[in-house]
Amino acid sequence: MQVPLISILIPFKNTETFLVECLDSIIHQSYSNWELIIVDDHSTDSSYDLVKSYSEKESRISLLKNEGQGIINALKLAFHHSKGDYITRMDSDDIMHEQKLEVLLDNLQSNTKQCLATGLVSYFSKAGIGDGYRKYEQWLNALTTEGVNFTEIYKECVIPSPCWMIHRDDLLAIDAFNPTRYPEDYDLTFRFYEFKYKVIPCDKVLHYWRDYGTRASRTDENYAENSFIDIKLHYFLKLDYDAKRPLVVWGAGQKGKTLAKKLIALDVDFEWICDNPKKIGKHIYKKELKPFRHLANLQQPQSIISVANPKEQEDIRSYFKTKKMFSMRDYFFFC
Repeated sequence: MQVPLISILIPFKNTETFLVECLDSIIHQSYSNWELIIVDDHSTDSSYDLVKSYSEKESRISLLKNEGQGIINALKLAFHHSKGDYITRMDSDDIMHEQKLEVLLDNLQSNTKQCLATGLVSYFSKAGIGDGYRKYEQWLNALTTEGVNFTEIYKECVIPSPCWMIHRDDLLAIDAFNPTRYPEDYDLTFRFYEFKYKVIPCDKVLHYWRDYGTRASRTDENYAENSFIDIKLHYFLKLDYDAKRPLVVWGAGQKGKTLAKKLIALDVDFEWICDNPKKIGKHIYKKELKPFRHLANLQQPQSIISVANPKEQEDIRSYFKTKKMFSMRDYFFFC
C-alpha cells in the first residue's frame, strides 16, 4: 500500500527562540512520510543557522531563502519546491501534537476530494492567555468540532492558518498561494469557502498555538483590523451580496463607521441603522443614520451586522428568526 507524502510548508523570520520546539515536534510525528520545506524570510538572528543544522542531520528538511519579501512569497516558494500529494502549513513558533499529521491525513483519506482537514487548537503563552484569545480559541474549536466553520466566516478567520491539510489538487484548483492579498490566511480561507470545500469535523487538539508580544499577527500592519474588513467586504461583494436587495449596515460604532466609509468608497448603496438616540437622524459621511424601525420599510434586505455585544447579537438573531431570515443569506455578522 502506497504511503502518501505530506509536504509541510513553513516560512520563518527571527524565531530562533522557538524553532527547536517546532522542529522537534515535526521530527517526532507518528506519521513519518513527510518533507519539510522551510523558507527563511530574511532573518537577522540565528534562525537560519539553527535550521541549517537540522537540515544537515535530517534529509526530510529542505531549507530555502525567500527570493522576495514576506510570508506570501515564502509560501509560494515553499509550495513550488514541494512534492507531496498532501499539503499542510505550520508556523515556526508553534508546536504540533505528535499525531497531528496522522489524524489530518486519515480524515482526508476517509473523505472525497474538495475537503479540508483541520483540528482543534490550544493557545499557550508564558505570560498567560488573554480573554480575547481564549474566547477565539473556544469559538473556533466549537466550529471545528462540528465542521461548520464557514457559517461564521465573516466574523473572524475560521480556519487556523497553521492547522489544516488539503489534497494538492484542491489547493491548485483555488490558485494556492498566488493572490498577494493580506491577511493571507484569511484570504485562503475565503477561497476554500468560495470553492465550497467541506470542512471535516474534528474533536482532537492537534496544534499548540503560541502567543507572545512580537508575533506577526500582533505587530505586522498586514494584520491590522482594516485589512480584515477589506478582505470581508471583498468576498462578501463577490460571493454573497445580492445587488437586487437593499443592503443594510447595523451599528455606528468604529467598525460600523469603517464599513460605511468603505462601502461609500466602493460606490455600494446601503441603508444605515443604529439604536443610539444620539446618532439617529445624524449624518456621518453624508449618510443618514436611521432607527431600527426603518427596516420595516425595506423589502427583503440583506444586513451586515457590525454590533459586537454578544447579548445584542443574540437579540438580532432572535429578530431574524421571527422574520424567517437566515444567517449567511439574509444577514452576516462582521464581528
